[in-house]
Amino acid sequence: MGLKRPDDAGVYKITDDIAIIQTVDFFTPVVDDPFTFGQIAAANALSDVYAMGGVPKTAMNIVCFPSKKMDLSILRSIIEGGLDKIKEAGVVLVGGHSVEDKEIKYGLSVTGFIHPARILTKKNIKAGDNLVLTKPLGSGIVNTAVKGGRASPESIKKVIKIMVALNKNAADTMTRFNVHACTDITGFGLVGHMSEMVSDSELGFEIFANSVPVIQDALYYAQMGLLPGGAHENMKFYKNLVKIMPEVDPIVCDTFFDPQTSGGLLIAVDQKETDALLTDLEKNGVESAAVIGNVIKSTGLKIIINK
Repeated sequence: MGLKRPDDAGVYKITDDIAIIQTVDFFTPVVDDPFTFGQIAAANALSDVYAMGGVPKTAMNIVCFPSKKMDLSILRSIIEGGLDKIKEAGVVLVGGHSVEDKEIKYGLSVTGFIHPARILTKKNIKAGDNLVLTKPLGSGIVNTAVKGGRASPESIKKVIKIMVALNKNAADTMTRFNVHACTDITGFGLVGHMSEMVSDSELGFEIFANSVPVIQDALYYAQMGLLPGGAHENMKFYKNLVKIMPEVDPIVCDTFFDPQTSGGLLIAVDQKETDALLTDLEKNGVESAAVIGNVIKSTGLKIIINK
């Protein structure tokens, strides 16, 4: 699985029982604190392996840093933050590479393992599946408020808690159920990543807006117009795939296009096992998990958003 069949990560079969999952992700700081930035970047990079149903095993640091202009103690804190999440995931850091750059960037190249018969892809959804989202939306909006000096300390604390949280517990839980497909929600927003799951398919999604978990402060900031540029780009790119019913709150809809950093998993699960999955997710500390919609036969439009 790679360029001919793109997904959240590449997969290469080694034996009949073992395949390796490979992914890489890095970005510029989304928070001021270097340790927290390292945590978020690492959690984000590890997420692609979890989205494939795999177990991450090794990681390598990717670092761009202006060492001639900034103190190396900042870089040390970033790497320590990343290592904190790497250890929490049970992953071994085996090396990395750094370059001089005028702008800080940090992330990981991650390798994981999976049985070839248990790979979860974006495209394997089934009619009647329920869609479960494991983290609330709105991190991009709150981060925009932070950059604009409008976010409250409480908002900042909430969004950091969400972004640093690994998708490990959610991934461990879903592998025990009849899950057909999975992806993680990141830069293309909820709608963008859903569209990847239904493209070139006779299936679509019906989403119930009031059931989608959202950071409440994000709605307040969105009403103030504090939408990231990426949200506007997502709206332009994916608007032709979506039908939003008139009774749906437009501010809530803004969060569906919001680019997420280290977002949750979107899981397509057999409807008969949905309640049990939600129960086990909650037991394993995934407190915000919720059913947000279901898979339907496509009527031309791929995503329908109802109230």
